[in-house]
Amino acid sequence: MTVSFFRMYLLPGPGHRRPSLVCDLRRTLLLIVLCLLRSPLLQAQMIGEDRYMDSAYHPGDFTIVTRNVAATLFVDSADFSGVVRAANDLQADIERVTNHTAAFAQDENNLGSNVIVVGTVGKSKIIDQLIRDHKIDVTAIAGKWESFLIRVVPKPLPGVASALIIAGSDKRGTIYGIYDLSDQMGVSPWYWWADVPVQHRDQLFVKPGTYVQGPPAVKYRGIFLNDEAPSLTGWVKEKYGNYNHEFYTRVFELLLRLKANYLWPAMWNNAFNEDDPLNAQLADEYGIVMGTSHHEPMLRAQQEWKRHGKGPWDYSKNAEVLTEFWSQGIERNKKYESIITLGMRGDGDLPMSESANIALLEKIVADQRKIIADRVNPDLPKVPQGWALYKEVQEYYEKGMRVPDDVTLLWCDDNWGNLRRLPTPEERKRSGGAGIYYHFDYVGDPRSYKWLNTIPIAKIWEQMNLAYHYGADRIWIVNVGDLKPMELPIDFFLNMAWKPENWPRGKISEFTRLWAERQFGPQFATEIAELLSKYTKYNGRRKPELLEPSTFSLVDYREADTVFADFQTAVAKAEEIYAKLPENQRAAFFELVLYPTKASAIVTELYITAGRNHLYASQGRASTNDLAARARALFQADADLSASYNHTVAHGKWDHMMDQTHIGYTSWNQPPVNVMPKVTEIEIPAPAQLAVAVEGSELAWPGSTGEATLPSFDSFKRQSRYFDVFNRGLAPFSYSASTSTPWIQLSKYQDLVEDERRVWVSVDWSKAPLGSSNGTVKIAGAGSEIIVMVDAFHPKEPERDSLDGFVESDGYVSLEAVHYSKKVDGPSARWERIDDLGRTLSSMSVFPVTAESMMPTRDSPRLEYKMYLFDPRTVEVEAILAPTLNFVPGRGLRYAISFDDEAPQVIDALAQNSVEAWGTSVKDSVRKVRSTHLLAKSGYHTLKFSMVDPGVVLQKLVVNLGGVKPSYLGPPESPHRVGSEPAQY
Repeated sequence: MTVSFFRMYLLPGPGHRRPSLVCDLRRTLLLIVLCLLRSPLLQAQMIGEDRYMDSAYHPGDFTIVTRNVAATLFVDSADFSGVVRAANDLQADIERVTNHTAAFAQDENNLGSNVIVVGTVGKSKIIDQLIRDHKIDVTAIAGKWESFLIRVVPKPLPGVASALIIAGSDKRGTIYGIYDLSDQMGVSPWYWWADVPVQHRDQLFVKPGTYVQGPPAVKYRGIFLNDEAPSLTGWVKEKYGNYNHEFYTRVFELLLRLKANYLWPAMWNNAFNEDDPLNAQLADEYGIVMGTSHHEPMLRAQQEWKRHGKGPWDYSKNAEVLTEFWSQGIERNKKYESIITLGMRGDGDLPMSESANIALLEKIVADQRKIIADRVNPDLPKVPQGWALYKEVQEYYEKGMRVPDDVTLLWCDDNWGNLRRLPTPEERKRSGGAGIYYHFDYVGDPRSYKWLNTIPIAKIWEQMNLAYHYGADRIWIVNVGDLKPMELPIDFFLNMAWKPENWPRGKISEFTRLWAERQFGPQFATEIAELLSKYTKYNGRRKPELLEPSTFSLVDYREADTVFADFQTAVAKAEEIYAKLPENQRAAFFELVLYPTKASAIVTELYITAGRNHLYASQGRASTNDLAARARALFQADADLSASYNHTVAHGKWDHMMDQTHIGYTSWNQPPVNVMPKVTEIEIPAPAQLAVAVEGSELAWPGSTGEATLPSFDSFKRQSRYFDVFNRGLAPFSYSASTSTPWIQLSKYQDLVEDERRVWVSVDWSKAPLGSSNGTVKIAGAGSEIIVMVDAFHPKEPERDSLDGFVESDGYVSLEAVHYSKKVDGPSARWERIDDLGRTLSSMSVFPVTAESMMPTRDSPRLEYKMYLFDPRTVEVEAILAPTLNFVPGRGLRYAISFDDEAPQVIDALAQNSVEAWGTSVKDSVRKVRSTHLLAKSGYHTLKFSMVDPGVVLQKLVVNLGGVKPSYLGPPESPHRVGSEPAQY
């Protein structure tokens, strides 16, 4: 157990200033405490673990550095070489923090009065002696996988006053203990990979007590460097020449600092074992378990077959050659710690030929295991092996193909972060267990995404929480693309794999705040965390590679304007923080926060601007050509920002890391170069020409049929609507506007128009008559006159101030899932909120996630949404769900929905699960499912959304009363008053 300690401190008040050194003793002591409490080290929080480091001495503390003296660092020369190497990193980290070097000792003589003893149980004479002398108790870690304890021990040995013991249960347990101490001192795991500066400290102390971590929840935890050209490969070739040990040791160290242990190496044009013979040797020395990707069996890279293979990659035709090829791989790597990939896909990560059958694949696995038994260990369960059930391989399994129980089944997502399958209760009994192959990056249908982080950590949590609770806990490996743009999700994924209990549903956002604090200190941590969450949420709702000029509506719900404004707000905040940060933090902030936020904003604005250019060209606006110029400027701004990342930040350290193309996709594959969206330029006549366009329409007047009509107004939402007065010519003109009734109000009644002017229309509800009313706005100028129709709805009831629930507005009721009127928990399951999961706000899902399915009853867990509708009618309800898949075989993804007392409709969200439907769901980041309901009366109704299957993630509900307009994110939330929350109009 971990011992907790409580100390009472006095907090500094606002405006606290550095004290004078000349003062009475009492005041001096108080001010020292106040100054120390302002130390970022004291205020910083560990990510998920208790803090045991301090920068002020208290009785019983162990002193790492004080008064220019550093403790001695001892590691037994007989310990693992990886432990000795990591201890050298600890020595370097102490110097990074304090500018003092700890003496390094590997024998028991001259340890000094203070010593940090690093050692593995059974490999360190001092550790083993302390155990025998009952100075330390390793019961909590003995014999366990990758566990460690850190303990302050007074007078552990003759001549030693105090020792800090870092004892590991095995090699990696000790290494993780070493790096945990470095992290507590203030050395971020990302100090090199993201240029996170180390905060200087004059003194370092460890609080007394025992601190234990491990064993990890997931046995093997790692990353896959994939889809690595052009960015990572370009950078590696410039900095290292190739994917050699100088590069990989940087990766190994990062993984160990993140408490990871597993790596699939870059493989597009490289072969880890052949490109540098030291790669595999050093991986094993460092403590990294190596594997090969899902389609590279028997520790042989695909490139090795391309270099040396003879004949077809077809076991039915070329078994002898393939057997020898695989045997060589196993023989070469048998002395290194590895997980051996079994099975076979087609060459180049393609499906096997149509003639491939289950019997052949089972024979392939059997023959591969014979090679392993002959060359590694005949006791096969002692040799870690995995079978990746990727794409069509899962279909073979579902059709009956099996591998021995000691082989880990590596289940996969759909390449877009949605798990395809999880172990059944029977499969959880397999000795080999199960794992997950997940994606933050992908090349393939319906479109590749490789540029920036587009996976919000709330999404990762929701899916990997399913994996953990369904027993997929042997291997977690994630495709991270180039590694560099994925720092935050990598850290979260690996933290969750280490100890999921640290990150319950209610602490997901806390991880981001703590992560920001670890990189940048506490001052701006909350704001930085908000930025990280916002840009990934915005990218997660539509990946930048999928953006088009028509993605966001330019005319309805002000969707494009809102998306643009949200990004601009984030960029402004990021630039504000950047300007306030000290110089040594700016490179890290640019890489981790400012660049992805600003680059995403630029690309989004580029597509919106191109779309608006097309719209304005169709309307004949004089500003059309200005928008074309703006689009070109944004395209250049994107290139300039990428160039800054490559050539300027950190003095060009990351050259090529932002070479990835991301603009101008026309198919699933990346364009060879960025291609600007098409823009249009038009001929503009010289004379002034008055024209008007109204919100909610792509048309413009004069020149269009029908009346120019604004979307309706109502007394609940009390909307403002707009119309644009614009010029179709070069010469400016003046306009005037007048209303037909006093309840119609305008933001401007006259103005000079050179290109365009936006006029806002609102209603004075104190003057508007009850019921439905209409009026007009007349716009005159440049010898023309245009009439705009205005409709208003001011019902007598319900009264706005007494609204209970939601109310119909603008032809729909749109509601966020978390804004329920009532939540009914069942006896064994309940709906709970997952903050910030979803395209617009948050989500509701069923917990526990392993709950049994149930058909709807009076006691079913359900969410109720009360709403007022003005007319009886048939309505359509669109449930907007996360694009979750049916991860339990034989079960759908069902929910029940009903109004009032009608019989619930049980709907399977995956009833129409074609390839096309799946493609739409992952591109849109949601699945939309519709049901129809007959409501025989007006007034209040209650919409009930009930659990049938766990795994359903509800983001939003839209009741379409005939007025829903096309948009990407759906109509904005309707006016409502729910529970004790303030009314939202």
